[in-house]
Amino acid sequence: MSKKILAVAAIGSLGLSLVAHADTQVTENTTVGGRGFIDITNIDASKYNSSGVSTKDAANGIGADVTRFYLIADHTFDSMWSANLTTDFNYVSNSSKVAVDGSGNVTQTGYTGETQIFIKKAYLQAKFGDGLFVRAGAADTTWIPFDEATYGYRYVEKVIVDRLGYGTSSDWGLHAGGKLAGGTFGYAASLVEGNGYKNPTRSKSLDIEGRVNWSPVKDLVLAAGFYSGKLGKDVEGATTPTHHTYSRFDALAAYTISQVKFGAEYFSADDKGVTNTTSDKADGFSVFANWQFSPQAAAFVRYDDSSVQANTLVSAKAKDQYYNIGVACKVRKGVELAAAYKHDEVKTGSAKTSDRDEVGVWAQVSF
Repeated sequence: MSKKILAVAAIGSLGLSLVAHADTQVTENTTVGGRGFIDITNIDASKYNSSGVSTKDAANGIGADVTRFYLIADHTFDSMWSANLTTDFNYVSNSSKVAVDGSGNVTQTGYTGETQIFIKKAYLQAKFGDGLFVRAGAADTTWIPFDEATYGYRYVEKVIVDRLGYGTSSDWGLHAGGKLAGGTFGYAASLVEGNGYKNPTRSKSLDIEGRVNWSPVKDLVLAAGFYSGKLGKDVEGATTPTHHTYSRFDALAAYTISQVKFGAEYFSADDKGVTNTTSDKADGFSVFANWQFSPQAAAFVRYDDSSVQANTLVSAKAKDQYYNIGVACKVRKGVELAAAYKHDEVKTGSAKTSDRDEVGVWAQVSF
């Protein structure tokens, strides 16, 4: 009931703003741009059975991937109203990925020949100065995009919550946020369907996500966030009812000293398998650093450590350890390249279940 009241209040405030803040002083304008993530890498991945015998992943070998390509259209109606449409194309020729299933189990799966075009963002925005914006539609969620901007190397790897499947970067619903005190304090909140941007279907309740961030001194970022909801599974007439409410807590700190940035984040999550009769738990941390040793080049390193207890009645946990290291270079405006090595290993108890090594060149292209 409280989420329904919040949703009605937020929609009502957006409607009132239409009357109170109509402004046609700004000329209408449309801009079109894009961003692509491209890589050429070699993968060596294996899975291990209960006897420790390994099987090579079919995705192994050298391949070129366009993991994401966004086409972004922004339209400004006036000083208050604007709209955004972001489509996403991705093609994966030969790769593998870490995933978390509905029971909270960490797995590595291989896939080939995947081509997709879908909507990443589609929203109408009303902006009331720096202190408040309201968006209706599919838009950035409160945590992952903020985390990506702080980390800075999304084109090389997703941030830990996204990489393990415990959050999404965009979802359908109502979103609000802003900056206060000259930009030193920021906030964001979303009421969303919970299915992620690829699935706009409704459920009986909305999920809620929020974030606050604070920069008490220059070059220091502190942030905390939360998520609570049914992940779009609370559907009328569903054959599998929901037994739990998914919840997640996030924390992030980053500080830049001269040309070196240090950062760390932590998350804990409960009951990702909302339709399961038993509970599951997960937590993990990620630490990263990068050194901008010239205006065009930087070195970076990152280490993630996480664990998943798919059934809290059983003590066994799946442990995932991941790291990357590399050098990035801005070769020209809009083009950044990174040569890097990535390693990921999953263990259940003391037994290794999978490992993956990848080395190559990753690129981010923006226009």
